[in-house]
Amino acid sequence: MPNFFENKLTADQEKIIEARHHDPFSILGLHERNGEAIITAFLPDCESVTLENGEPLKRLAGTDLFEWRGSIGEVQWPYALNKQFKNQTTFKQFDAYSFGPQISEYDLHLFAEGRHWHAYRMLGAHAKTIDGVEGVLFATWAPNAQRVSVVGNFNQWDGRRHPMRVRGNSGVWELFIPDLKPGDLYKFELRNHHDGSLHLKQDPYGQGSELRPGTASKVFSSHYKWQDQNWMDKRERSDWLHSPHSVYEVHLGSWRRHADGSFYSYRELADTLVPYVKQLGFTHIELLPITEHPLDMSWGYQTTGYYAATSRFGTPDEFRYLVDKCHQNDIGVLLDWVPGHFPKDAHGLARFDGSALYEHEDPRLGEHQDWGTLIFNYGRNEVRNFLLSSAFFWLEEFHIDGLRVDAVASMLYLDYSRKEGEWLPNRYGGRENLEVIEFLKQVNTVLHQAHPGCIVAAEESTSYPMVSRPTDIGGLGFSMKWNMGWMHDILEYMKQDPIHRRYHHNQLTFGLLYAFTENFVLPFSHDEVVHGKRSMRYKMPGDEWQQFANLRLLYTFMYCYPGKKLLFMGSEFGQGSEWNSDNQLEWYVLDYPPHQGLQQLVTDLNQLYKELPALHTFDFESRGFEWLDCHDHEQSVLSLIRKTEQDCILAVFNFTPVTRGSYRVAVPEAGAYRVIFNSDSEFYWGSNFETAIEVHSDPQPWAERAHSVTLNLPPLAGLMLQKIR
Repeated sequence: MPNFFENKLTADQEKIIEARHHDPFSILGLHERNGEAIITAFLPDCESVTLENGEPLKRLAGTDLFEWRGSIGEVQWPYALNKQFKNQTTFKQFDAYSFGPQISEYDLHLFAEGRHWHAYRMLGAHAKTIDGVEGVLFATWAPNAQRVSVVGNFNQWDGRRHPMRVRGNSGVWELFIPDLKPGDLYKFELRNHHDGSLHLKQDPYGQGSELRPGTASKVFSSHYKWQDQNWMDKRERSDWLHSPHSVYEVHLGSWRRHADGSFYSYRELADTLVPYVKQLGFTHIELLPITEHPLDMSWGYQTTGYYAATSRFGTPDEFRYLVDKCHQNDIGVLLDWVPGHFPKDAHGLARFDGSALYEHEDPRLGEHQDWGTLIFNYGRNEVRNFLLSSAFFWLEEFHIDGLRVDAVASMLYLDYSRKEGEWLPNRYGGRENLEVIEFLKQVNTVLHQAHPGCIVAAEESTSYPMVSRPTDIGGLGFSMKWNMGWMHDILEYMKQDPIHRRYHHNQLTFGLLYAFTENFVLPFSHDEVVHGKRSMRYKMPGDEWQQFANLRLLYTFMYCYPGKKLLFMGSEFGQGSEWNSDNQLEWYVLDYPPHQGLQQLVTDLNQLYKELPALHTFDFESRGFEWLDCHDHEQSVLSLIRKTEQDCILAVFNFTPVTRGSYRVAVPEAGAYRVIFNSDSEFYWGSNFETAIEVHSDPQPWAERAHSVTLNLPPLAGLMLQKIR
């Protein structure tokens, strides 16, 4: 190998060769020194390099550094290099180090303040054309790195080849690499500033990823053309507080599978799931997390890609197609979002640049011991920005209609699932995580301002006050909150043998003491049908008929109870087994009448809920509800009214398998009442116990009302009645 230069390498040149240089652009690329233009390139495996005009770059002896010296006027900006490799192949490519900085100082300023709602447009990997040259702009945040490089299938995953430019003290690194295209795989290789350790990481802002078990990010550029403008316009004008809201909760990986056990794709789900949900009459689908995650059995709650739709089911644009299909069929899409914790996987966020960057250094603040995950450091502007930008990303780039925020209780309390001495109090000595509280207020405020009609629901299991109240009056600002107390009480009640239910009557009625303190969702979710809790059907006591009758009664009670509705997949037809994320639902049971009947009942309940304003208009307001009689614990019967100013629905529930002939029920006013729904109907596999379709009131006072009617109450059944004249 000829020696063109005998002079000793400088310290900076040695750092470039060793991939330790903090500012590679100060050495690589085109520079003018003492009136002379100097181009420096570091090109491992290259045999020779020339400029486009054929002038050679000379190799520094014993290295892969090449230099050209000449007049500044001889170089076109940006310039290309002709590379000849040791295998004699040649390749022409613009030099990545001939491009200037691309991220604006304003963007960096907003990001540092935690106010860059669209940080995903700045960070990550983006296909761009710069100075007429096509390529990909990479950027990441790593303030404690000595050096950050882009590595991928385009550079042999070699961290020496594409070190990035650091942008001052912002902690942001960027690099435009010409000729790269969507589909290329990449990661960031980071060398820690303090101990020199190397870390190979997936892109936190990556919008695509390779299929597991691979962990690389994938350059992605969307070309999807949306067809849901009518839906988006309608959503912006929507009054979700007073609209019907019934949710079908879905885990995409186990709703249906192919015969060989493989997943349905996003497109296949668009053609099967969407018509099914439309037929059932649900207003929304809520998806367990589809953000990228390494382990199927985590159901998506151990997120590694907060900006990447999981590749298990196809491409991000194919997920857009699924959302679009939902909207074209008047079905909203809610996404489970997990801003409370993240896994320790080596390729993920954990110790991203060799330091506790996204998490806390102290495990008393930074680790969920129960889940083996790490907790975000909400005190850092850039970390809050990462999460907030993720929320904007799903609503704007995928037209998601809202987020269900997972495990809010674990975020709110510093001592959550911790023993004495295992947690640190806040600055006032309390257990509340003040930084989380401010973060949640910020998320809810800006999302609702920027996207009118969007819904942000909290899975919050404690009595923390004003979760779904506006931030300007001291609330957290969520749209809705899951009513975990009601769910627990009603399921405990329904598990009781009917002969004992009279001793537990208060579990049916207690929830009304706080029903209007929050905007509640009534959830029968995936968490209630796993880990030994049994399926919804097998929570019910009695023989097969009683189990299904109890379930029909329970669902009828839920649809008449104030609050929005949520039902996990499989529960609508009474699947017998607990949910198993490794298998599809037990669709074969729909060959049998009791399962068909339950499915038809859910369909009819959804239809009534949407059609009758009394059942949904004042779900969150006390003026939409009255007890007629909540005291008949001896016979385990309840009666109530759901109402608007113009409309009124009476509902009566018999929680025992004993028929109640000529049972007297108070009515709000004199008149004729028609039974519009009977969960004991033969259409639902009920007993079809003889019950009058129309009843007339008489002036006999009852339950502090001037008029009443008598009804024959079917066993384990709910009735709805409407005044007809």
